[in-house]
Amino acid sequence: MQLITPQPSLVDQVYEAILSQIMDGRFGPDSRLVQEELAETFGVSRQPVQQALLLLRSQGILTQAPGRGLMVSGLDAQRVRDLYEVRGVLDGLASAKAAERGSAQARAEGARYIELGQAAVESQSIAKLVNADMDFHFFIYRLSGNIHIAETCSPHWSYFRCVMGAVLLHGETPSDIWSQHKLILDAIVDGDAVRAEQLSRHHISHASSTLNLNLSAQLGRAMTNQKN
Repeated sequence: MQLITPQPSLVDQVYEAILSQIMDGRFGPDSRLVQEELAETFGVSRQPVQQALLLLRSQGILTQAPGRGLMVSGLDAQRVRDLYEVRGVLDGLASAKAAERGSAQARAEGARYIELGQAAVESQSIAKLVNADMDFHFFIYRLSGNIHIAETCSPHWSYFRCVMGAVLLHGETPSDIWSQHKLILDAIVDGDAVRAEQLSRHHISHASSTLNLNLSAQLGRAMTNQKN
């Protein structure tokens, strides 16, 4: 029997297209998104664009613009810090359990995720880098054998993708990130739960700290410009 792979809906495709442009900085903070212009750009009707925009607003990625319409939300340092504190614990748990329960699968399949990440680094595409990063972490979630880790993180992953885009645009170099991923994977393959958890939590904490320093610097520059 031939299995039929579900195809993304038109709303999903528009959603991904808009999110990708936010991740790579083409739609920066406070950019106003106009339904008619997006529909023309993507060659679709206004309805899927409207639904995609409403979904992005519900996730805090877009906010109401002055007057009418929607615009890209700036990243909120408090929200980034709070979400990454939770994610650090969950990713640490996932890596520890992956080392305990999935080291053989990590040895068999893990290199492919590192290769995809390195290919994304060479592409210099923010969207490809973020998607490769997401695939790597969800691979570890699967290895953990605990479905509730992925279920807990999933509602926030679109926001995490925007955060990762900002980290790549303004913070760490992609090669550094994938060097950290390789160390985490090596610990999982070795079955070293303690080291895997420590490396994973440090990885998330470092990304959060890097971005929050950048956000603080941006806020400081904005306040200075207002005074001047």
